[in-house]
Amino acid sequence: MNARLKGRLLVAGAIALAVALPGAYLAAGGASYVPAKVQNPCKPRPWGHPEGLQAIAQQFSLSALDGAACKLGVTREALARALATPQSRAAFARRYGIDNAKLAEAIRAGLLRAIADAERAGAINAVIAAPLRSTVQRIPIDQAIKLIQDARSLLDNVQGILGSASGLLQQFLP
Repeated sequence: MNARLKGRLLVAGAIALAVALPGAYLAAGGASYVPAKVQNPCKPRPWGHPEGLQAIAQQFSLSALDGAACKLGVTREALARALATPQSRAAFARRYGIDNAKLAEAIRAGLLRAIADAERAGAINAVIAAPLRSTVQRIPIDQAIKLIQDARSLLDNVQGILGSASGLLQQFLP
């Protein structure tokens, strides 16, 4: 096969693929795609039955984002994007007219909501919830944001504080 024929076959294959891809997309229902509605962050979301520290931390973070977003009157998704970097946080604050004090208040409210949700769901015990509440009310805003981004660090710290009684934390987790 000469080079000219190979080139024509490649072009023909590329054209066939270019036509087939949108056709497959349309056949799969792509023409009627409607994005899912963003849920109301003020509406409580049920916690599943988290198994282990990682699952509890994930649901804790989502609940904290919901609580903070509700307090600010924005979506959880918008707040999550805003908390990703200091630059995105500044842009978010400008866009919604939120100062640092109001953001800090909302973040703390979200974390307190997450603690209450976790306690209500049986994911953490009151023995753990009380020191968590106290910690959340005193930490700087940057650390509070880190807790929302990775709640596992908070739960790991509580476990570390328990020290030699490391098995004790597991007794309070499902």
